[in-house]
Amino acid sequence: MFLRSAALRAFLENGTVSSYLGSGTHSGRGPPMTTPSVTRTTRNTQHQPTRESVPLALWPVAQVSAQHQRAGRYLPDCTTHPGEMDPEVARRIIAEYSRPGDLVVDPAAGIGTTVVEAAALGRRAVGIENEARWLALAAANVEHVLSAKDRPLVELRLDNETAFGEIVSDLAGRVDLVCISPPLGVDAAVYASCLELLRPGGLFVTVTKNSNRNGCLVDVAGTTVALARSVGFGYRQHVIAFRAAICDGDLVARPSNRELTQLRHAHAAGEPIHLVVHEDICVFEKSVAKENHLAH
Repeated sequence: MFLRSAALRAFLENGTVSSYLGSGTHSGRGPPMTTPSVTRTTRNTQHQPTRESVPLALWPVAQVSAQHQRAGRYLPDCTTHPGEMDPEVARRIIAEYSRPGDLVVDPAAGIGTTVVEAAALGRRAVGIENEARWLALAAANVEHVLSAKDRPLVELRLDNETAFGEIVSDLAGRVDLVCISPPLGVDAAVYASCLELLRPGGLFVTVTKNSNRNGCLVDVAGTTVALARSVGFGYRQHVIAFRAAICDGDLVARPSNRELTQLRHAHAAGEPIHLVVHEDICVFEKSVAKENHLAH
């Protein structure tokens, strides 16, 4: 399935695209955030002030399909989860935004992709999940994927309708990276609890995909940024993660069977929706200045 675009081809073939692709190194040396920011200009800046820009990066994370990323590593039952994060996405986030030995938390652990990839890269990881069946599958993946040396780096906790802040209260102020693919309907209280988890300067990374409802595109990334800022996070970087392979200047879609089925059903119902082939990765920071202010 090819998505042809002359503009995309020109962008990929010009001499500056490499500066947007990020470091591409899984060195685990922490967040470089060195990709160039996009400056928005207006015709009349006096009456139309520009918004604060953040560094932008493009990550090609689907040169290998998600199915093949999991094949031979994760258990086959992982495909039953409706919103599992691709292993390459989790791996890239952890490598770019944390260091070996850091503490990584996923408040919506699902089948355990984030905690598994974190431990495989030498990070300590805590995963919280509110459905026992997915937590059991996450535990099985930990046993199946990780070596005996890395398994003790992972801790899984069940969110049994207890306030999220209480489940992770022992981690407050100690976490280096919170990584979450937030479920639909997550509220500001969860984001505020994530802020409390982080040490000063710690990073909060969200992975979202815009959705279609009644033929209209829902700007999930925009809502995520607004929620994170409302509880006090600083917006530091935006990454476009291609869930399509880049091949000769074209995007070759890598849809799952579930996505194709949803697309066919929507078209059969007369909804003119398209396949979304990217995810938005938004990077936020717990400000050191804000922490010092609260301490006083």
